[in-house]
Amino acid sequence: MNQTISTNFWAGIALLLLLVSCKPTASFSIVIRDGQIYDGLGNAPKKGHIGIKEGKMFVLDNNQKFQAEEIIDANGLVIAPGFVDVHSHTPEGIINPERNSNECFIRQGVTTVVGSPDGYWSLDDFKMFQDTIPKIGSGTNVAGYIGHNGVRKAAMGSDQQRKPTTEELDKMKADIEEAMKLGALGLSTGLMYPPGMFSETEEIIALSKVAARYNGIYDSHVRNPVHHWLASNMEVIDIAEKANIPAKMGHIKAVGLQNKGKTKELIAYVDQKRADGLVLVSDQYPYDGAGGQLTLRSIIIPTGNPSVNFPLLQNPMADMSPHLTSEIARKQAKKFTENGINNGFSWVKAIGYDGFRIVDSYDYPDLVGQYISEIALDQQMDPFDLIAQLILDATQPVQVKGGVAEEDLRALLIQPWNMIASDGFLVTEDDPKIGHPRSTGTFPRVLGKYVRDEGLLTMEEAIRKMTSLPADFVGLLSRGKIEDGLPADIVVFDPERIIDRSTYSEPNRFSTGVIHVLVNGQFVLKDEQMTAERPGRFLVRE
Repeated sequence: MNQTISTNFWAGIALLLLLVSCKPTASFSIVIRDGQIYDGLGNAPKKGHIGIKEGKMFVLDNNQKFQAEEIIDANGLVIAPGFVDVHSHTPEGIINPERNSNECFIRQGVTTVVGSPDGYWSLDDFKMFQDTIPKIGSGTNVAGYIGHNGVRKAAMGSDQQRKPTTEELDKMKADIEEAMKLGALGLSTGLMYPPGMFSETEEIIALSKVAARYNGIYDSHVRNPVHHWLASNMEVIDIAEKANIPAKMGHIKAVGLQNKGKTKELIAYVDQKRADGLVLVSDQYPYDGAGGQLTLRSIIIPTGNPSVNFPLLQNPMADMSPHLTSEIARKQAKKFTENGINNGFSWVKAIGYDGFRIVDSYDYPDLVGQYISEIALDQQMDPFDLIAQLILDATQPVQVKGGVAEEDLRALLIQPWNMIASDGFLVTEDDPKIGHPRSTGTFPRVLGKYVRDEGLLTMEEAIRKMTSLPADFVGLLSRGKIEDGLPADIVVFDPERIIDRSTYSEPNRFSTGVIHVLVNGQFVLKDEQMTAERPGRFLVRE
């Protein structure tokens, strides 16, 4: 009897092994084999293979027999979902067919970018991008928000420094509703900039309720991120609660000397609100300087209505000397610089002299790392007069950024509700060397500096912050994960080599360590070389 049982047992095992060995061979166009697969959900990696067929991905177990037109060896490499950058200014560059590869982000492993994060796309803008991207192609997928500034301009024209009428508010609501029906991810605001800076919170709540009806989200460049940093971020939370909408605080950072250390208070407040059930997140880029292509010259030249009689507005490239050496002209320049034109936007009003830090200067290397207010105090000068004198004496542009303390950056970076995003622009290595390294280095910097070199984050957590967390939050549910049947947006990178190469003085250097990038199942980067493929799509909320 026992012998019979034993015989049957081994016969069953043999049959099972036979069935496994007879498992049908799967056919794919591409197989990426023997890599460390991170699923994007924060789980530990598993070694395995990814098959790609008809633009979709499939996870293969070790017993699966396969054949493929092309096999990519990923031994020693990471296979991850393509990164999702939910705070991007690259679509404006992508619609230029000569720059539509979006190489500076492909080389970071980004496969999807979300435009209009600061509220600037109108309904017509949204329609234009949705129509143009499929026609010209793109290296990355593109999605976008409907923007508060865009719809406000369309509804209210040039008369912005007031509350909208009922009819104007209804026009904004109608534009937002139409955009949401077309697939916008939600409503974004740029409350630091005109015309959003003239709006009241109640206006934003009313408009956010429209996006909420379509399961959209609210994404905000907060109103006063330097002088009233905590209050401005809390305004986002107030809007989220009253409009019953998930909300994101855009490119969160504590800028300026007066905000150093305040991140702890905001983190505690966000944690409490999330514990109460509010869906609240943020995004962040991993650099200690805010602001984009800012120099001392660009912050002193006011932006606004070009009809104002100030010569530098008509010709921003004109020699500044006559306008800074003349006492009358300098007083006018100072007025515009500190107060804006007609009380509109100005960089100094927004960030302040104690927020601006010099990050690169050929002429004043000893001032790099110092704040304008510190230098002015040391030299016993008015801050504006200091800036004017530095401009007059310099032979090359002096780069400035809003300063952020490294300890505050790190405190936010580890929060589970904080995702990685660039706030970057489309640049090439040949572009002028005035910009921000976030446009070429954001994602590799996190993976190289803060994961591999410093161990601040685990690899799986960092990848989650770049993939499923942002994708799920904005409603791109089929992106940001390694899962059977999903679109094959995939990045393969070398965890030992991935790093940013850009700096404040050389902001356009492309990152290294990303080996392959596939978008919708097609190589856009292969063996660290760009291909001619442009398979990116315009994505809508799912």
